[in-house]
Amino acid sequence: MKLKLVLLILVLIMLVANIWTFSMKTGEAKKKKDNEIVIGLSLGSLREPRWQKDRDTFVDLLNKKLKAKAIVLSANNDSDTQNKNIKSLIDEEVNCLVIVPNDATALTNAVDMANKAGIPVIAYDRLIEDADIDYYISFKNEDVGTKQAKFLVDAIGGKGKIVRLYGAPTDNNSKLLKQGQDKILMPLIDKGDIEVIREEWVPDWDPNNAKNIISSVLEKNKDFAGILASNDGTAGGAIEALKEAGLAGKVIVTGQDADEAACRRIIDGTQSMTVYKPISKLARKAAILAVKLAKKKPVSATGLINNGLKDVQTIFMSVKTVTKENMDATVIKDKFHSKEAVYGK
Repeated sequence: MKLKLVLLILVLIMLVANIWTFSMKTGEAKKKKDNEIVIGLSLGSLREPRWQKDRDTFVDLLNKKLKAKAIVLSANNDSDTQNKNIKSLIDEEVNCLVIVPNDATALTNAVDMANKAGIPVIAYDRLIEDADIDYYISFKNEDVGTKQAKFLVDAIGGKGKIVRLYGAPTDNNSKLLKQGQDKILMPLIDKGDIEVIREEWVPDWDPNNAKNIISSVLEKNKDFAGILASNDGTAGGAIEALKEAGLAGKVIVTGQDADEAACRRIIDGTQSMTVYKPISKLARKAAILAVKLAKKKPVSATGLINNGLKDVQTIFMSVKTVTKENMDATVIKDKFHSKEAVYGK
């Protein structure tokens, strides 16, 4: 009887020891997970090559240098999907949210959810309107529009007929680009030196929409000197329509983002310029900012921008006009694209 009792006690001791060991191991694992920095990146789209570059640079720096993890979700240009994605990231208890909004006005509730969960929110390159975001990091988009319009006006000699392709109407950047363009164009339009024969917003920045708009213009009027396209995707769509009409290279076409395909078109002579935004630098700066906010470290901003609800702490970066003449000194020098990729050598 005593032997059975001793054996029972030994079994109980081993069982308690195993439970204690299991508890310690799961506690250690949980502690490790709690200490891990996880950043949620919510993208409105990955359609344009530039957003793929943003994502890759952002994730690479987090993983290799900042000892943090990224969860990346794309909404495929659908605001309902993006709201669901953000909720999913909040449920994952990310330490900071970095958001490229598909629709500047559609994320108020999602940002409110993040606020209630104590998760800081950074609007990346596109401002989120009417929401309590913590930071906005971007380029000076009005400057982009000003550079596009100035190049076009200079290229056509200050006079002529043009077509204007604005960006997506849901993107606040589209409005900022237009404001920058208007600073150059409106005085000339008022004087009658510049005539805008057609102006359209391009839903989702879709190149096919841009192509359809320019094809429609060309059916009625081929007598225009330039297309003020707000990004390289819409420029590419416009150029496809010009090619079909035998006018590629004969009409000035602007752009933005310095996409690889756009840089090749500039070298080929079918696109006239692009605005180079050092995306890799922006993505790296955003990654560092996100980790600092996650760790509740102080961050300095360079300016303020009002998003309809508040003055948002903002970090701006500068941009450059790129043409065939300075391609090597800008895009190639910064290793944004390789010389072989741009020149086909």
